[in-house]
Order: sequence, then C-alpha cells, then structure tokens
Amino acid sequence: MGIASWYEEHVVPRFIKCACSSPAIAKAREKVVPLASGAVFEIGCGGGINQGFYDPALVSSYAGLDPSGKGLEYARAEAERRGLRADIRQGVGEDIPFGDESFDTVVCTFTLCSVGDQAQTIRELRRILKPGGRLLFAEHGRAPDASVRKWQDRIEPVWKRLAGGCHLTRPISSEIVAGGFSIGTHGERYAPKTPRWAGWMEWGEAMKAG
Repeated sequence: MGIASWYEEHVVPRFIKCACSSPAIAKAREKVVPLASGAVFEIGCGGGINQGFYDPALVSSYAGLDPSGKGLEYARAEAERRGLRADIRQGVGEDIPFGDESFDTVVCTFTLCSVGDQAQTIRELRRILKPGGRLLFAEHGRAPDASVRKWQDRIEPVWKRLAGGCHLTRPISSEIVAGGFSIGTHGERYAPKTPRWAGWMEWGEAMKAG
C-alpha cells in the first residue's frame, strides 16, 4: 500500500471523525437527525457520529452507506454498542445498493461535499425515497459572500487532498432543489469559531417532489 492509499484509508477517516464532531457541526446535526422516522437511510454513515442523535422511538429500521472501510468499522462498532440492528454497507452515493422507494427518510450530513458526483448522488437519494419521503440535510459549502468565495476557490485544491476529497465550493440547497426536492424548513449561517472559508453551513428538510 502506497503512502497516498495509506493516508486515505487510515488518516482521513480519523481526521473526518474528529472534524465532524466539532461543537458547531454537532449543533447542525441536532437540528435535523432527531427528525428522522420510519425506515431510515443514512449516506456517509462512517464514524457512526449521527447514531446518538436518532430518536429510537421514531426509527423502525436503519441502513447506512459509506465508502471507507475504516469509517464503516467505526459505524458498525457504534451500532453494536447501542444495540441498533443496522444494515450498513460499503459503497458510493452515486450508486446506492438499495431499491427504489425503500425509505421514508434519508439523512445526509456533511457528505455532499465529498462525493464524486453531487448531482448524481442527490438523484440517487431521491430514487430510494418513498413518495412524499423526506431528505434531512446539514452540509457545508459555497459561501454567499464574494470575499469568502475567493478564499474557498484558492484553498479548495489543497483542502481536497488533505480532507478526503472534501469540496469547499459546492452549492447546497440549490443543488438539492435541482435534484427533484422541494425545501421546507431551512437554516443557514457561518459556523462560530470556524474559518469562514470552511464555515458556511445550511440545514433543513426537503420533500421528494413529484
């Protein structure tokens, strides 16, 4: 295994688990994850960070997907610790290995920044949702201020290499709408105590349109 492969497999999952457990990001998770109900699918479940935010009284079943083997180890260990019966698989968001209209709720937190094809992943999330199903999202991405976007554009090429392909410049809500969702509840802000180039966050609830 080369240095780059070793870094991706062992360092990046630990870096992401640490970074995505920050207080600001935890607050964003708290706004959406407890709303999940019914048959729930979580994309980017590696690390198991969201598992503590689910309301077990509302969730009838749980499935998850992540490309990282190490991240899946964390997620499966956390599910076992919590006594959660879970179907957690390795895979990518562009080709989700579950059938059409399988889930009542999809949870997507701080994941669209790092998928290979954001638009295709959103289409897949829509595909696996039942009619009227909900997408609960909390993401970071392209800032509304030109001065911040300038720094995002400059920093992103290096940041992607360090942070497992994480993009700083991807739009969030507009891409969710373009993927066939209508957004209801929606919030946005810069995360406190975070560099503004990395801190623009949006969260909310989107319904499967059509």
